[in-house]
Amino acid sequence: MQKHQWGSGVYTADFPDIPAVMYNFAGDDLPTSLAEAAIGTAVKLLNYNEIVDIVFQGTNLLNASGTHPMHMHGYSLYAVGLGLGNFNNETDPRAYNLVDPPKVSTFGVPKRGWLAIRFRATNPEKNGDTEETSMRPPPSYMPPCIASKHKLFGETDQNLESDI
Repeated sequence: MQKHQWGSGVYTADFPDIPAVMYNFAGDDLPTSLAEAAIGTAVKLLNYNEIVDIVFQGTNLLNASGTHPMHMHGYSLYAVGLGLGNFNNETDPRAYNLVDPPKVSTFGVPKRGWLAIRFRATNPEKNGDTEETSMRPPPSYMPPCIASKHKLFGETDQNLESDI
């Protein structure tokens, strides 16, 4: 919360809308070079009350295990779609269950398949136009945040005071 309120220097608000590299996610014999992820702290900032769809694409990368469990804190989610193979943004959303989708807090993304969730962003991530749509200021008794971005990547700091 403090990182948001006072400017973080830890994250950037440029999380991409689509994968940086497109390939046959459900294919066989995928090159191991695809397993090399970039290190970053990019986020997607959401507007209060925005309806958000996220599609999680399962792969066969490194002959990975089966269903991958996922969980997202702070929201109630609806599983609106599920399929095998690569998600097709033109055709697959037409089959979404928008009538009575299951409400979930944890869900599984199938290997070589996809799962689409939908939620309403009622947990403000950036301030809106009203008090209701804005983050509350941190309480006066809240201790300062001392985590540094270096610690996110396994480095240790012998002097925590230097991060304050």
